[in-house]
Parts: sequence; structure tokens; C-alpha cells
Amino acid sequence: MSTINRKTFLKELSLLAGASVLTGTGFAHDPSWKKSAMKLGFVTYLWGKDWDVPTIIKNCTDTNILGVELRVDHAHKVMPDLSTAARQEVRKRFADSPVQLVGLGTNQQYDFIEPNRVKASIERTKEFIRLSADVGGTGVKVKPNALHKEVPAEQTLEQIGKALNELAIYAADFGQKIRLEVHGEATQELPATKQIMDAAPNKNAVICWNCNPQDLNGQGFEYNFNLVKDRFGDTCHVRELDRTDYPYAALLTNLAKMKYDGWVLLECHTNPADKIASMKAQREVFDRMVAKL
Repeated sequence: MSTINRKTFLKELSLLAGASVLTGTGFAHDPSWKKSAMKLGFVTYLWGKDWDVPTIIKNCTDTNILGVELRVDHAHKVMPDLSTAARQEVRKRFADSPVQLVGLGTNQQYDFIEPNRVKASIERTKEFIRLSADVGGTGVKVKPNALHKEVPAEQTLEQIGKALNELAIYAADFGQKIRLEVHGEATQELPATKQIMDAAPNKNAVICWNCNPQDLNGQGFEYNFNLVKDRFGDTCHVRELDRTDYPYAALLTNLAKMKYDGWVLLECHTNPADKIASMKAQREVFDRMVAKL
């Protein structure tokens, strides 16, 4: 079998498994099965990038999507330069609403070749950790992002992991988690993610699953999921749940099996004219899928 055909075969096999897993009789009759406690939330990456904090809270409340990860550098302007009073105002707005601030989504990365850039990114991440604690968040999302041809891959993966471990220890003192998004052209391959996490043994360093096409590579979705599931945190990024190019049924089933009670965060990549209607539609899709578990 050619490499291309083999990859296509494995991908289709993973998708078929995801589509059929909910109908298996063994799973349906498992007496230990409990109703899932996972929650639907929202990432402001694209759909909410132009909204300020009051608008985010209103739109999430109106669509019954009651958790949000604020992407930094967006119109909400929840950034480290906020004054103490401004931080308290953000915290109060969320506390007075039904919407939980899950945390901050940053672009901080630790793969740089230059040590001074790595150090600068670590220090900047610490600023976001303190900010998240002040505004009522529970963690900060970061990225692995890249490998470099000038440096052995194993060296870069270990470097990222060590930075992550340092930040996990620091974040614990503020009641925060450090969440590594599965991200980057080479670093989003799950064996690479596992290597990073192996170099970050502190349990406050956790994975934010990201629903990448690469999740189906190699030995397929189930294998890759199981490779890192013991380091899952309380956030998972998904695209539109009714898309057919990713095994979302298998993902939610696997999360439910491990009694995941964290957030499934919508990080949609489309640009619908009516984003509120689209959020409501995704709420309905999520509820239908969870009801089948």
C-alpha cells in the first residue's frame, strides 16, 4: 500500500470508528456508565474577536454557552497592562454573570533557538498567569509551535517541556493551570506532544486537546488520544461539532469514558454572518451528541 493510500485508509478508518462508536451495544449496556459532566464553552479566537467583555458575557448568556477562554490581543483588551481597578472590574463582570471565565489564550511559545527569547516568553507568560488570577480565570493557554532544522527535535521538545514545567510550578502559587495547546506544524503530532509532557512532570502542566487533522495520523485517533489522555487538563478546543472531517463523536465518547468534567470550547474557524445564531446551533448540536452518550 502506498504511503498516501495508507494515510487515507487510516484516516477513513478513524472517522468510521468515530461515527459508529456510539451505536455499539457493549457500550450502551455498560452499567457503570454515568451522564457526562462535560460543559460547552467558547473561545473568542474568531467569532468573538471583535467583542468587548460585556458583549461576550451577553452573547454567551443568550446562547447558554457559559464558559469562555479569552484570546489575548483581541478587542476585549484583557492584557497585562490592565490596572488593578480594571482587573477587578473584569472579575466582577464575570462573577455577576452566569458565564465563567475559563482563562486566557495566549500565543506564548518556548521553542526559540535563542535562550534570551525563551526567557522573555517565560516571563511574559508569568504576567498572563498573574493577570488570569486577578480577573478570575483558572489557567493560561500556551503553544509549543515549532521545531527548527538547526536544532535536534528532541532538544527542542525537551526545552519546551522544561519551560512548561517551570511555569506550571509558578502558576500553582496563583491557583492557575498552564495549558499546552496541541499546536504547530510538527509539534502538534501527538508523539511530539507526549515528549514535551514527559519533560514537564509537574501535574499542573496539562494538555489542551485541539482537534487537529494530525490526530488521525500514524496509528489513528484512538491510539493518539490514549497516548496523552493522562495529561489532559480541563479544556479542549473543538471546531464546529457537526463537521464531518473529524471524529467528534469518538472524541466526546472518549472524554465521557474518562469522566471528563471540563470544558469543550468552541474555537470555530468559519465566519458566519450571524454568529449568535451559529452559537445557538452549536449548543443544540453539543446537547444532542452528549444526550447520546
